[in-house]
Amino acid sequence: MTHYADREKCYKCYRPMSSCMCRYITSFDTRTKFIILMHPKEFQKTKNNTGRFTHLSLKNSEIIIGKSFTDNRRVNELINDKNIASYVLYPSENSLSLNKRVSLHVKKKNVIFIIDATWSCAKTILRDSPNLEALQKLSFTHTKTSQYQIKRQPQEHCLSTIESTLCVLELLCINSYEEIPKRNLENFLNPFCEMITYQKACVHSQRRKIR
Repeated sequence: MTHYADREKCYKCYRPMSSCMCRYITSFDTRTKFIILMHPKEFQKTKNNTGRFTHLSLKNSEIIIGKSFTDNRRVNELINDKNIASYVLYPSENSLSLNKRVSLHVKKKNVIFIIDATWSCAKTILRDSPNLEALQKLSFTHTKTSQYQIKRQPQEHCLSTIESTLCVLELLCINSYEEIPKRNLENFLNPFCEMITYQKACVHSQRRKIR
């Protein structure tokens, strides 16, 4: 029998009310503005969409859903603003590595577009969005292992959207572009980790019922 609470949805984190993760989210402000470009397939993943956790944790952020952003009014408004320096987080041969002392703008407002999609879908989004493809790419290297234990990653060091964003925030702080309190960085993954714990418990419970 399905309980009524299980059918109700939290319209903030978009998870079922029975597994709402909002109480684990601590939002904070940043100098950098983050635009999360969410593929529709990610939007539909209401139970494990880490892009939404990322947005809820960053006050200076927006979510824009789509497959191509060529004609998106908001995206083009940001890109064409002369007071804004826009970047897209995506590894490429010519990307600026955040691990190094990169030269981001200090007199302009920095905006970083983060693509929330699978690698194949992210590649397609860039291919179909010349306005994004033309932006300076940002990248980073790391030795972390994803905590996304309920989802198989395509490669060993692939990270979820929220984990990648944490790496960016940490490196921006190291490079003095951000001054985020340490406790905010330490708690950034809390809703993500609690979600993993919850879903692992659900899997374990289902297995016990089958036995």
